[in-house]
Amino acid sequence: MKNQLSIYIAQLNPTVGAIKGNCEKIAAAYAAALTDGADLVLTPELSITGYPLEDLVLKPFFVRQARLAAEALADVTEGEGKPALLVGCPWLNGDILYNAVLLLEDGTVKEIRYKHELPNYGVFDEKRVFKGGELPKPIAFRGYSLGVMICEDMWYPRVTAALKQGGADILLVPTCSPFELEKHGERQMQAKARVAESGLPLIFCNQICGQDELVFDGASYVIAADGSVPVQMPSWTEDGQLTCWQRSSVALVCQTEVCSSLPDRMTTMYQAMMLGLRDYIHKNGFPGVILGMSGGIDSALSAAVAVDALGADKVHCIMMPSRYTTDESVIDAQACSKALGARYDTIAIKEGVEAFDKMLEPIFEGTQIDTTEENIQSRLRGLVLMSLSNKFGKMVLTTGNKSEISVGYATLYGDMCGGYNVLKDIYKLDVFALSAWRNSHVPAGGQGPSGVVIPKNIISKPPTAELRDNQKDEDNLPPYDVLDDMLKCLVDEDMSASEVVARGHEASEVARIEHLLYIAEYKRRQAPPGVKITRKNFGKDRRYPITNGFRSARFDK
Repeated sequence: MKNQLSIYIAQLNPTVGAIKGNCEKIAAAYAAALTDGADLVLTPELSITGYPLEDLVLKPFFVRQARLAAEALADVTEGEGKPALLVGCPWLNGDILYNAVLLLEDGTVKEIRYKHELPNYGVFDEKRVFKGGELPKPIAFRGYSLGVMICEDMWYPRVTAALKQGGADILLVPTCSPFELEKHGERQMQAKARVAESGLPLIFCNQICGQDELVFDGASYVIAADGSVPVQMPSWTEDGQLTCWQRSSVALVCQTEVCSSLPDRMTTMYQAMMLGLRDYIHKNGFPGVILGMSGGIDSALSAAVAVDALGADKVHCIMMPSRYTTDESVIDAQACSKALGARYDTIAIKEGVEAFDKMLEPIFEGTQIDTTEENIQSRLRGLVLMSLSNKFGKMVLTTGNKSEISVGYATLYGDMCGGYNVLKDIYKLDVFALSAWRNSHVPAGGQGPSGVVIPKNIISKPPTAELRDNQKDEDNLPPYDVLDDMLKCLVDEDMSASEVVARGHEASEVARIEHLLYIAEYKRRQAPPGVKITRKNFGKDRRYPITNGFRSARFDK
């Protein structure tokens, strides 16, 4: 019986549906593991196809192609002493579709295990497309017993108990665990609980990628039988790590020690935005992004993230001044674009607005000027950006933050017009904090310059849409420290109006903000996707009806 086992953790960045490309990534990781002398290569959940698959997995042809690819990939394992591969793949058994892990060894599919616990909350709806398997049994492998539990299975003690009872020596967790703030600690807490219950060490292998609104941070790790963390792989980057294990009288002991430091809150948020945008642009084949540069903080931070993610040559900033745009805003927009090294152009919309006013004058006669005329400016800017996008191919990046999107302080078909939004799940106070952070940090992997890239005046001046004279955001909204706290209560925590008032907020203001939140649902339903950062983003996490007569504030009267 071998006293040593070497397991290579392949932290990969797959693309959903790109079966051939994903298999090439797995094969490259396998080649590295072979060189390192591994016995087994562990890849993330559904590594053949990428994750999440949504309704793509309901296509029979797609499932057949994934299976053929997995069977072909087994060829790399043929040959005496070569490593085996654990890969994830949708697997049809009869007429039942499973989320499966396959052990590829000696040129064949040696073993198959099915995911037992299917998540069906938040961003997950696996029960809609997969069938849960029976409680898994360990896999016999070269004198060891491998307890494979797929992603959600790790969160349920009964799965670990079944593997322990079956004689497992080690727990292997291929996973695709989406990022959100504070989640890494929660994942490790669950992993340590399973280790404590079973006395077995655990390897957690997570993917790293951006997939529409979701990002996956990697940060794979090993939990030893004593609860320590001898291996912590980096977050936000593809990586591979060989782990060496020694058999002892008590449990397998990890001989490898690699401890990558995990980033702080600001760094993590910024990296999530970078990865989400970079993968969205690259995997969808866009040559870059174009965005409206207003001289305000939202567009400045969006431009900084874009330059860091894609490179300055892929970012085109457009200032579109109207009669209400101040010289200060023009100066700030130009200075920010220059500091970032991005292309900057000016397209004035004054004449266009006047043309619209003249067109509408006969039918608007006798009415008062209001937000209608303000929104014409925003929508004309959207038209300009989309025209440039159509002509030159770059995707329009929208720049609204979570605070504004929550209460509808955004113009449908105007500043909401575009293909992606890196600030969609970032509250306004964090926009300020991230902008200040970027001026003193260059993110790992960032392609932008060091130093002050967002002029300090942009950060310090009062936010304004500049759609009328002397306009400020706080003319219509509470101060952002007040607004953001109310929104976190109402959106992230699902509190009632009375619970928010109990935190010290004015009842009438809470009722107004709750009402604004609900009536803006139709706008959010038409908004572009954006990076999920918090526990509850506007998207799959929060699916509210557009037609909605409920207001919790009414029950407090």
